[in-house]
Amino acid sequence: MKKKKKILFVAFPHSIHAVRWIRQLKNAGWDVAIFPSVDVPEYHPEMPEVASPFISLYLLRNPRTAVRRYGGYFFLLNIFLFLLKWFMVVTSGDIRRRAGKRYLKTQLDMVLRFWRPDIVHSLETQSAGYLVADVKRKWKGRFPVWVHTNWGSDLYLFGRLKVHEERVREVISSCDHYLCECRRDLALAKTFGYAGPVHEPYPNTGGFDVEKVGKLRGVSKTSERKIVLVKGYQHWAGRALVALRALELCADDLKGYEVWLYSVQTDAVTIKAELFAQTTGLPVNIMPLDSSHDAILELFTRSRIYVGLSISDAISTSLLEAMVTGAFPIQSCTSCADEWIVDGKTGFIVPPEDPERVAVAIRRALTDDALVDRAADLNWQRNAERLDAKILAEKTIQLYTNVLEMGKAERNDVQ
Repeated sequence: MKKKKKILFVAFPHSIHAVRWIRQLKNAGWDVAIFPSVDVPEYHPEMPEVASPFISLYLLRNPRTAVRRYGGYFFLLNIFLFLLKWFMVVTSGDIRRRAGKRYLKTQLDMVLRFWRPDIVHSLETQSAGYLVADVKRKWKGRFPVWVHTNWGSDLYLFGRLKVHEERVREVISSCDHYLCECRRDLALAKTFGYAGPVHEPYPNTGGFDVEKVGKLRGVSKTSERKIVLVKGYQHWAGRALVALRALELCADDLKGYEVWLYSVQTDAVTIKAELFAQTTGLPVNIMPLDSSHDAILELFTRSRIYVGLSISDAISTSLLEAMVTGAFPIQSCTSCADEWIVDGKTGFIVPPEDPERVAVAIRRALTDDALVDRAADLNWQRNAERLDAKILAEKTIQLYTNVLEMGKAERNDVQ
């Protein structure tokens, strides 16, 4: 019986984006596992459907599965490390944080030695990439083929910060294969020392069921929809408060509309949304954080406009969701939106911290029915195949196959 090839993903175990990428390999005949890039006890409920977890809490709850899959010695060693980490929990916060990071490094090293994956693939840089780089730096012998995927602001923002620049350079120059969503980031990777094969940029989210989404988006024309949808991120990158201020500036054109926010994670946005409703008299709704991806997509199909602002991003998954559902996208210029939409024709690309400029774009999208309907048609025609989950899954499977073949060729050259 032919032995299955193994891929170990190092990623946020609670991330739906990680789930959606890994799901592309579900029926590809690979042995797929997930190792947490951050020290959290739980993972996304869909993660066990797509990858076997290397998470201590899971292994302790499922000892038979752990022993059968990974071996008794690995299981006992895992328990020892787990108990050692939680012994550290009663100590000071600084020691606890350092113990958590050391625990992950030690356990990842152990997993790589005992499970021996053919490929280790880090999804995201500042947690997963740094973790793999730390282990590889001290590794003796042949390290598995390392594939690294850039997420969002990993290079574009963090690569410019002094505290991260050297670490980013180490990851990008050390990985064997670099994957990203934007031509912008591919060019940046070369400045950080990447010298490996060039892979075509494409979405990190695995695409969409275009047949299903196509039926949903066709229920109503974009110009007939009465929702303005706002991405609710307000943090080091997100600028939802700027979007709400822009909506205030054009409230007179919003009569008869509802404002919806999703991915709201801070009180600042919740408070501003309530005050916005009081000031403008417009209904404001906040999508629950635990809403399913299908529920969010359905909301997109009922939205005339989507507004997503941040000081840094890659494509922005929300931009892709807007394009496939017919919502007119207004996206900040600090993403790679220019690689997907034409400013003024299939969307608007705006400064992330200028509410007046954003308000001008919103007014135009509210008052020009022909613009938003034409944009919806063009975005679908140009991007439906480009974002088809089936096509992207085939491309991803072929990518891993090519990566392994290149790894074999390199080993043969060395021998």
